[in-house]
Amino acid sequence: MSGLTDALAASRADESRRAARAVLRRPLLRQVDDDLVLVRRHAPALRDWFERNTGWHLAVDSEMARLVKTVADSADPTHPARDAKSKQAFGRRRYVLVCLALASLSRAEAQITLGRLAEQVVLGAADPALAAAGVVFVLEGREERADMVAVVRLLIGIGVLGRVAGDEDSFVKETGDVLYDVRRRVLGALLTSPRGPSTIDASGFEERLEALTRELPPTTDDLRNQRIRHHLTRRLLEDPVLYYDELDEAERAYLQGQRAAITARITELTGLVPEVRAEGIAMVDPYDDLTDVRMPESGTEGHATLLVAEYLANQAEREVQVGEIHELLRRKAVEHKSYWRRDAAEPGAERGLAAIALVRLQALRLVACSGELVTARPALARFGVDEPTIQAAL
Repeated sequence: MSGLTDALAASRADESRRAARAVLRRPLLRQVDDDLVLVRRHAPALRDWFERNTGWHLAVDSEMARLVKTVADSADPTHPARDAKSKQAFGRRRYVLVCLALASLSRAEAQITLGRLAEQVVLGAADPALAAAGVVFVLEGREERADMVAVVRLLIGIGVLGRVAGDEDSFVKETGDVLYDVRRRVLGALLTSPRGPSTIDASGFEERLEALTRELPPTTDDLRNQRIRHHLTRRLLEDPVLYYDELDEAERAYLQGQRAAITARITELTGLVPEVRAEGIAMVDPYDDLTDVRMPESGTEGHATLLVAEYLANQAEREVQVGEIHELLRRKAVEHKSYWRRDAAEPGAERGLAAIALVRLQALRLVACSGELVTARPALARFGVDEPTIQAAL
């Protein structure tokens, strides 16, 4: 009986871990997601853990599960929304179109066509405030239609829209339209800010963002410690690396005393393994599925990123000019021409490869970029390669 009890407990712990990883990997799960059953089964324990350790709320019902996160750093630009097909990062106009599309869908019927949604977005984009900010969208030309399609595909991926008939490419070519179901339950669960945007009077973007994400200030020592614990746990769950030099004095002091307890709780919940170094902490994922950016990766861009990482790791004592990276990749494109794609050796191709590599390394918090200067962060040291040495036999 003891063995059976232990086996059942281990099975339940494994289920709970898979449920936690599922909702961390995809904070909005719907009925079509197989993991929703697991999350519903373990919802009480998961809800209690997230409330106590991160301040995040987990809402679960028969149709969906929503982990309402509060980001640790709202100014981090390294994980943008991307086009579902091209993987191109969203720019300013596409983000504005996302907001306009969501506003239009909140007033739409149960079904809507892409053409009708685009018309509503064009009307919203005619707001003088947007024009004054330099945002123009009149749905003229292939580029603007492609922007609209990228926004719709993002909303399909989230689950706000469900394709009923048609194809988005035909809309770009102006040869057809697409019909969607509007999933209001998902739409209503998207907003995660403590305050509604319509309640904010601030005018500037930075002021509005700060007001939108501001949490109530702690009034006691216990609440202050709770706030610090929430912040540190969020960073360890969300960021590839937590560097000590990014924390204030109170956070460093708290982490010094509570590091083992915080990391143990995260490991028990998720299976992530703490790697503690002099410069900071990384929660390493042995299953490699809790990240949107991986390294290493195969292909030309993946190999180029590894080569850039190795070069920067061996230059850790100084700032490196982006031009040095361009020169490095020009040489490597010739050296590896048999393995890299053909256009990698074309004049100017090294700039694109360098940009992709640096974006990935920044997202993994392995480098810091300022203008044309790149600085290696401590965690990049693992990619450094020394010259091999041969020791004489004894």
